[in-house]
Amino acid sequence: MTNQDISRVKELLDHKKKIVIVPHKGPDGDAMGSTLALKILLEGQGHYVHLIAPNAYPDFLKWMPYQEEVLIYEKEAKKCNDFIAEADVIFTLDFNHLSRAGEMYKPLQEAKAAFIMIDHHQQPDDYAEVTYSDVTMCSTCQMVYHFIENIGLAHKITPQIATCLYTGIMTDTGSFRYRSTTSQTHRVIADLIEKGADNTSIHENVFDTSSYGQLQLLGCALQNLKIVEGLRTAYITLTQEELDRHNFKKGDTEGFVNYGLSLEGIVFAAIFIENEADKIIKISLRSKGTFSVNDFARRYFEGGGHINAAGGKSDLSMQETIDKFISILPTYKTNLAL
Repeated sequence: MTNQDISRVKELLDHKKKIVIVPHKGPDGDAMGSTLALKILLEGQGHYVHLIAPNAYPDFLKWMPYQEEVLIYEKEAKKCNDFIAEADVIFTLDFNHLSRAGEMYKPLQEAKAAFIMIDHHQQPDDYAEVTYSDVTMCSTCQMVYHFIENIGLAHKITPQIATCLYTGIMTDTGSFRYRSTTSQTHRVIADLIEKGADNTSIHENVFDTSSYGQLQLLGCALQNLKIVEGLRTAYITLTQEELDRHNFKKGDTEGFVNYGLSLEGIVFAAIFIENEADKIIKISLRSKGTFSVNDFARRYFEGGGHINAAGGKSDLSMQETIDKFISILPTYKTNLAL
């Protein structure tokens, strides 16, 4: 953050304000961890804060501090619209285009509040009065930690705030194994543990609460795993019928795409998940090294993200989507060929 940004944030928060905090649609651990942490901090400073998620988030995050106070826009749109319209300040966290807020796009676009963006994805939009964007950061939660430092409130990080920030950093770094995890990240994590984050219980709450159906679905996904010979690419498919057969719930496929990337010699992995309700194929992409799945997703599948982790969608059928995906790969043979 620049000194000008820090001064403006302090000015915006210098007395009690009506504040709305928003994560992206389909919020993950980083989105919920960062927004919950900021909510707890700002309420502790006397502000009136509402955290509004565009839609529901996975069950494995529903143990987090203050999560029961999260408003779900899809369920309470009118109430949420009133809070958005009345807000003095709106924070958007872990996304950088208002379209990523789903059905909240229009009310956010029409809001009169001052916007503050905190995000680590590439190519941010310019809707915010204060934009704190850093694509080198491993997570928005780490950015919120530094944001809190920059506005002089590091001493206000409670065990609950530390827990939320730790959760987001842990999930967005693949338990600290991704390239974006730096020595600075580990120093932040150490401080969060010192401030009360229980790393063992956080890990257990996120990763050791799988349902029987979820593990059966993982088995199905692994059975569907395919390798594109000669192009160091692996992909997984899951149809709506397969999801239904294993009692799929939001979040059940979290991390499945990484199993393709764990294969020896594979540098590009994808998972294609059918969503009959929205009539799309949801796509998650992962890579190793310098192969940019962000560019790949933006160019071919209406998506984006980071260099090594991105997402997108397809309006084609599952088979047509796979055919399109495979047909594109030879274009990248310099990066992918053995």
